[in-house]
Amino acid sequence: MELTLLGTGAPEGLPRPGCPCASCATAVGGEARAATALLVDSALLLDLTPGPAFAAARAGRSITGVRQVLLSHPQNGPALEFPAGLPAPGRVPDGRELSVISGHKVRAMALDAPGTGYEVTSSDGERLLYLPPEAAPAGFAAVPGPYDMVLLDVLGRPDALARLREAGAVGATTDVIAVHIGHDTPPGRELHRQLAAAGARTVPDGTTLTVGDYHAVPDLPRRTLVLGGARSGKSVEAERRLESFPDVLYVATGGTREGDRDWAARVALHRERRPGSWRTAETVDLLPLLAEEGPPLLIDCLALWLTHAMDSVDAWDDAAWADGGAEELRALMAGLARAVRETSRTVVVVSNEVGSGVVPATASGRRFRDELGRLNAAVGNECEHVVLVVAGQAIPLRG
Repeated sequence: MELTLLGTGAPEGLPRPGCPCASCATAVGGEARAATALLVDSALLLDLTPGPAFAAARAGRSITGVRQVLLSHPQNGPALEFPAGLPAPGRVPDGRELSVISGHKVRAMALDAPGTGYEVTSSDGERLLYLPPEAAPAGFAAVPGPYDMVLLDVLGRPDALARLREAGAVGATTDVIAVHIGHDTPPGRELHRQLAAAGARTVPDGTTLTVGDYHAVPDLPRRTLVLGGARSGKSVEAERRLESFPDVLYVATGGTREGDRDWAARVALHRERRPGSWRTAETVDLLPLLAEEGPPLLIDCLALWLTHAMDSVDAWDDAAWADGGAEELRALMAGLARAVRETSRTVVVVSNEVGSGVVPATASGRRFRDELGRLNAAVGNECEHVVLVVAGQAIPLRG
């Protein structure tokens, strides 16, 4: 089954006319995108892009052989440009299956938002799933195995990808293609970096793909360290790396603080950002979690874990520090780094980068700064990916 993407953009396209945002300003060449439309084996057209005949011609295809045109957007979706000679566009009711004269079978999938998703099966058995923008499956019947290809709004609805993974509809060999890309997505290489972290990719308009052919799925790192300063966006970056995966365990090392309203507000903000399917554990006992099998872990953050570890060895006291406290703390830090090395789980760890600012005025402050630097280096050495977040921008240091 051959799939030609006549467009890969949001309904308004990218760039939007007259829009001054960074995404629109850098959307040139292969990053400029018309509204998403899919031409399947030159016989089935899913959605309409502006000038579909010209878009097909630019891709080396023709729409003269199209036998069925199906719409996925809600009834009040974007205005349609309907060229003469095509069959009248229609929509398959949710749960119903349509047999196309070309030999394809199309089943409509119910969504949690207005619109219709389509599962297309070729006469040879290749299967693809196409979802409209801002939509996720409303539920699943029995899933006969992973799709060969899935096309959806990856960054707009990462939870849709998480649901598909949880149901077994997306597996290790599924080619996940991001479509409906608009000016709310990051510009340039950052778009492709974020998609790769979700196990997805995007292609330029006019690309033809063979459904079921092997394609190197983006290599998802098993261990990632995300560093950054205060309010740099490091926690958002860490959460983004796992939001397209189900059953994540969020490990909050800060616990609760009675009577501290500012801390309570910070905790509430983090909770509101997390997907509803995630679970939370408030603990600094990280070694058992890293040692056991289970879903991905997001640990936020190492600085709070280190604070607790320094409390446990009385490292703030100069005499205790000199009398064995330093060795006890280093043993705890080495144990954590070793647990990260040996874990079989997918892990994203957040930590503060505090060594670039003013030298602390107290000995205990300098001690914390130095030990956190050592801890970050030790954990970073055990991670496939290390990322530094500055002003909301993620800079890869490793991987």
